[in-house]
Amino acid sequence: MAPRSSSPLPWLLMLLLLRGSAARGQLVPAMFIFGDSLIDNGNNNNLASFAKANYYPYGIDFAGGPTGRFSNGYTVVDEIAELLGLPLIPAHSQATSTDDVLHGLNYASAAAGILDITGQNFVGRIPFNQQISNFESTLDQITSRLGAAEATSSIGRCIFFVGMGSNDYLNNYLLPNYPTRLQYNGDQYADLLVQQFNRQLTRLYNLGARRFVLTSVGSLACIPSILAQNPFSRCNEDVDELVIPFNTRVRGMVDGLNANLPGARFVLIDVFHLFRGILTDPLSYGFSVIDRGCCGIGRNRGQITCLPFQTPCRNRDQYVFWDAFHPTSAVNVILGRKAFFGGPDEVYPNNVRQLATMNLR
Repeated sequence: MAPRSSSPLPWLLMLLLLRGSAARGQLVPAMFIFGDSLIDNGNNNNLASFAKANYYPYGIDFAGGPTGRFSNGYTVVDEIAELLGLPLIPAHSQATSTDDVLHGLNYASAAAGILDITGQNFVGRIPFNQQISNFESTLDQITSRLGAAEATSSIGRCIFFVGMGSNDYLNNYLLPNYPTRLQYNGDQYADLLVQQFNRQLTRLYNLGARRFVLTSVGSLACIPSILAQNPFSRCNEDVDELVIPFNTRVRGMVDGLNANLPGARFVLIDVFHLFRGILTDPLSYGFSVIDRGCCGIGRNRGQITCLPFQTPCRNRDQYVFWDAFHPTSAVNVILGRKAFFGGPDEVYPNNVRQLATMNLR
């Protein structure tokens, strides 16, 4: 996809575009994205961070090349943006004009977590709290130009996509240099995360967000990084036993938020079970390699993640995993389509298409 023009547009034109999105086939005016490396598209590029993907072969199958996406091509939110009729959403750190803000911004940051301390082993990253603050600054700019009433109306029709939690396990609780595993058992840690998550989502609601798409933490037991820690390359089901309580509580949180926040609707993509379904029956999805990354070093290509200018596998569409931690673009497209069109056993209680078109007044 060709990059959009960076020339400034009058804010009046922004207002007209926000109002006219339905006439152009867009289901929503914009999408604002918060999360970690699964959906980061370049916010870490200029950070002093070890969590970066702005080099080849990342982006080998993406029209823009290595943008900072931790994949060979599309992320889940790229696919969802297209299905919503939106262009691909730019990274917040790279937005330079009114045109860049028109259809939303992506605030996600590799190594980020619900907890501010998560991911500090990678040094630079933008935790969820700071991502919300960055959106708040964007909202202040929009409000100052459009006025409070018009900004509130427009933001209320936008999708807010939040994918958080994986790093709070992989780059916090499961690391020996973090104290959290000594401080909390699995249930206590899940409670801690969900309590904080609830406050953060409520903060976004208070800023005007009304249409939320959340993701569960995906199955981690069989990712190449975990497989590489076992000399027999076996899945570590104990890791998923830690994640399941968090996912269960997030689903309960969704019910609570839907009941208690007037005019809002929260939906939850069950990435955990969708991903387990792919690993259980990969051939039905067109995959033949599920036990190693397409790009990486060491056992299961998961001991060291994809290095600059490393030659990746050729048959990338047959691989579930791109590197030690992240799925291939082929998997991301499947997950995005499931989120958009799926039933309540896949995305609860409504799918993204239903969320985008429902009347929340």
